[in-house]
Amino acid sequence: MSFTDLLAFKKSFSLAMKIFELSKSFPKDEKYSLTDQIRRFSRSVSANISEAYRKRGYPKHFVSKLTDSDAENSETFTWLLFALESKYIDKLKFEDLFKENLEVGRLINYMINNPRKFGAI
Repeated sequence: MSFTDLLAFKKSFSLAMKIFELSKSFPKDEKYSLTDQIRRFSRSVSANISEAYRKRGYPKHFVSKLTDSDAENSETFTWLLFALESKYIDKLKFEDLFKENLEVGRLINYMINNPRKFGAI
């Protein structure tokens, strides 16, 4: 099994790609602030899941990287709120992305609470 087979990875990667596509429409003056931040944090969720999976032989490291991933997921939500309040995305799009963000968070927390199911010993 590869980290790319993990549901949390698949869902977080999909969300990051949706955010990437959506953020292409953000104003140019947001390039080095909101656009950069929302892309970076949404991508970090998947990156930290992959890193955690590689460290699953060390349960504390596994959980630590997953908590980093969960934190990045929370920060992604915050940047989505900024995008909503700045009127770069509408309420319906925000709600869709928020649901996916919540699901990713639940999956990550399941992994944190059940490390042995993912090969952590």
